Amino acid sequence: MSSTLTKMVGIRKETKNEYERRVPLNPIAVETLIKKGYKAVVQPSDTRIYTNDEYENTGAILSDDLSCCDLVLAVKEIPIDQIIPGIPHLFFSHTIKGQESNMPLLQSIIDTKTTLLDYEKIINKNGQRLVFFGKYAGYAGMVDTLWGAGQRLKNHNKIDSVFQNIKRAFEYESVDHAIKEIGKIGDEIRKNGLPDEITPFNIFILGYGSVASGCMDILSGLPIKEIEPDDILQQKNKYSNKHIYLTVFKEKHLVNKKDGSEFDLQDYYSNGTEYCSKMGKYLPFASIYMNAIYWAPGYPIFLNRISLKKMQSENQKLIIIGDITCDIDGSVEATVKSTEPGTPIFIYDAYTGKAKNGLIGEGFADMAVDNLPCEFARESSDTFSSSLMPFMEALLLNDYTKPIVDSILPLEIKSSCIAHQGKLEEEFSYLYRYLNAI
Repeated sequence: MSSTLTKMVGIRKETKNEYERRVPLNPIAVETLIKKGYKAVVQPSDTRIYTNDEYENTGAILSDDLSCCDLVLAVKEIPIDQIIPGIPHLFFSHTIKGQESNMPLLQSIIDTKTTLLDYEKIINKNGQRLVFFGKYAGYAGMVDTLWGAGQRLKNHNKIDSVFQNIKRAFEYESVDHAIKEIGKIGDEIRKNGLPDEITPFNIFILGYGSVASGCMDILSGLPIKEIEPDDILQQKNKYSNKHIYLTVFKEKHLVNKKDGSEFDLQDYYSNGTEYCSKMGKYLPFASIYMNAIYWAPGYPIFLNRISLKKMQSENQKLIIIGDITCDIDGSVEATVKSTEPGTPIFIYDAYTGKAKNGLIGEGFADMAVDNLPCEFARESSDTFSSSLMPFMEALLLNDYTKPIVDSILPLEIKSSCIAHQGKLEEEFSYLYRYLNAI
């Protein structure tokens, strides 16, 4: 026990926006660590989903000062001026794609010789993420997009629909509550159908992982009929206004190899630049476009500005884009900025390339909240906390004066180290070129 007594974890309060109420470790997890002989310092917060008293009752110390800690945990990016030099930090840094907005943060990590660990890269030998909020992003993203569809139809298109009765995700008590209430919307569709102006109502989901699974859970109470991508092209008059048609797109549906050879999934992962998008033939049929697939620079862009301009100039069917991935200027070129849960939608005009807040205007509604799981803060935090706890003792007991490769950290955590002692780890050395551009 004595070896743990001086090891102390610090938990930051989240300051991204008023809706960010999540925690990396819930009070149950903190109490478990304290009972094992560790210590915990928790920054006081009036907005966190768990109260200050709940943490203090575990034996944690409430203090804004985390400089005495051996490891600092957060959920979202930590402001540059609040990085504590030399102390390991673990949070979602959003730097691994060279995101321009966060390169100053990464540079500060390097300048202060701070160790940066990122949840996004805690992976197993198969490359699967182990500590994540993914399904909750799908839950909230799908709810907010359905809300946005109803509001866009009513306010811009002047079409009343049952979707206008859906609330934003954070306005529901829980995921189950949201599914139950949206199920009532499904009953109305089964009984009365959807307005002719918006049928056939086609929802596209790009991806089939945990995020996409979360989307489909939300849709489970609606009168869904799943159809394959190529069946959409034959849909014409073979549809019912009492159904919502769901199409899930996998990589094989999204791209062709430029040289005309057969699609191979592993080759696509390794050589994405050698493929081009074939989404153009499907886009005119989409009512809702849900982006729930991993994307990196150099890979095909599935919803590009050229396609959006063409769709905007013709008989526009697409009501709203739900960009859960929220890669700015990524695989959805309409996503030129992110939004917050209170105002999750902006309108993108493909002709001007400009975005404006609100629900009215020419172009496309885009739901681009970049911290969606915070809308179901308690449930998502509890799930996340449980997935992080198996690694906590190794994270606390590790000697960070040694190279990460020689540390006691498990391989899953070693893979998450982006920078250590003022240098990028070898796997992330490609980020130097983004740093040099700032």
